[in-house]
Amino acid sequence: MDSKKLIEELSNAYGAPGFEEEVLDVVAKYSEELKIESDTMNNMYLTSNIEEEKPTIMIDSHLDEVAFMVQSIEKNGLIKFVTLGGWIATNVPAHTVMIRNSDNEYIKGIVASKPPHFMTKAEREKQIDINELRIDVGASSREEVIETYKIPLGAPIVPDVRFEMKPKNIMMGKAFDNRLGCAAVIETLVNSSKKDLGINIVGTLSVQEEVGLRGAEVSAKKAKPDLAIVFEASPADEQFKDENSAQAALGKGVQIRHRDSSCIYHPGFIKFAKEIADTNNIKYQEAVRLSGGTNAGKIHLSNNGVPTLALSIPSRYIHTHYNYASLDDYKEAIKLVEKLLEKLNWDEIKKMNNKFYRR
Repeated sequence: MDSKKLIEELSNAYGAPGFEEEVLDVVAKYSEELKIESDTMNNMYLTSNIEEEKPTIMIDSHLDEVAFMVQSIEKNGLIKFVTLGGWIATNVPAHTVMIRNSDNEYIKGIVASKPPHFMTKAEREKQIDINELRIDVGASSREEVIETYKIPLGAPIVPDVRFEMKPKNIMMGKAFDNRLGCAAVIETLVNSSKKDLGINIVGTLSVQEEVGLRGAEVSAKKAKPDLAIVFEASPADEQFKDENSAQAALGKGVQIRHRDSSCIYHPGFIKFAKEIADTNNIKYQEAVRLSGGTNAGKIHLSNNGVPTLALSIPSRYIHTHYNYASLDDYKEAIKLVEKLLEKLNWDEIKKMNNKFYRR
């Protein structure tokens, strides 16, 4: 499978929370070898050969990206919007966005704010508030936005960015949080479906993570895993911290999380993963996160408790329009999970849990 092409198509796809259909089309295109199911929320499930006597491993990623939604249209044609996911106000103005209209076409607009020429000194010194920003699609009236551009209330809005490759296998694009994870789920499931493993694997592509881990609450109940692995994209920190403090640097391998605001990850599972990585010379870095979360927050609490591991691909500037990530880190993440899956069976799972409970 062409990893670059897969990631490019997933990154370029538009998928605001609750509007992930275009991303699902890409997932389906690259998952033709697998059995594909979906539910009423639009979570997607990828499987191959399921045998009842084997343990089930859930490999998850979320489909959606941080985005916006049309809240109202003003008399002068400017569009007021609300956020879908965690945005910082200073990262939003002066960027172009794409708004889906009632014909399912995307209309380009500019996130506008009052020009400095018209600001008072107090206004120039005031911190920007997202509620004060508007989107301008080039219209001059509310009627024009509705009748000509066919933009309704509730329309999803996404960043306007196209994927490209940089030197040294550095990727640039939007929505690496979490289209990198989606690509990793697809590649892992396709590659593992060709192997005779001691486990069942269910790949879950979950919706609406950015607005409260909502899809994962449902997908975990359907998958009923005995263990779970969550692929994510972590905010890279090497630009802002020294080398002793940084825990998510591009080019230093997959990130293994110990905790974040959603989960304290299973120590036995972490130990098992690190042993696999060390044995196979797979590059990894470890993180103790203060904030941020993953679908593990819902998954590890489901079905009477599920030991869960979070593996992240470091990505610079997530929750903004533009992201950087290393294709090499992405491949290390897939390699680690594939080697891990080759070793897992009921006996290893029991050992893992026994080690955990004796700690």
